[in-house]
Amino acid sequence: MKKYIIFLVLLAITQVGFAQRSVNDLFKEFSKVKESDGVKIGKLTMSLAGLFTDTMGVDSVEAYSFDNCAEELKEKLQKATKDIKDKAYETMLTSNEEGSRVKVLVRIEKEMIRELVIISTGESNALVRIKGMIKPSDIERVTKQHS
Repeated sequence: MKKYIIFLVLLAITQVGFAQRSVNDLFKEFSKVKESDGVKIGKLTMSLAGLFTDTMGVDSVEAYSFDNCAEELKEKLQKATKDIKDKAYETMLTSNEEGSRVKVLVRIEKEMIRELVIISTGESNALVRIKGMIKPSDIERVTKQHS
């Protein structure tokens, strides 16, 4: 009897482990969706942009919109968003309003934001990842300018 209980507990633990996914897994899976509208701006392009404007430490931007995709894919994105468990990221903001859900995750190293990830599901379905060496004060400044 004890063996069966231990087996069931181990089985449950492994199932929980498989259900979890990282931010990188999420982007790998959904960046390949053909129906999505996506753009990647790499380091070279951002360096050139830095000649004309303040890039605030941003090295690259990756953005995908899934608004024109099938409902099944949107539901898959919503489920995948709930399954994200990545120890490298902290949840900065979670918002649930009128059928829309927005989750903002940050990866911080040495008091600098190395990655900012925005996941939107519901009415507007999108994934955005911004990489760089971004000062938290720059995020605060941009937020104040646009609110």
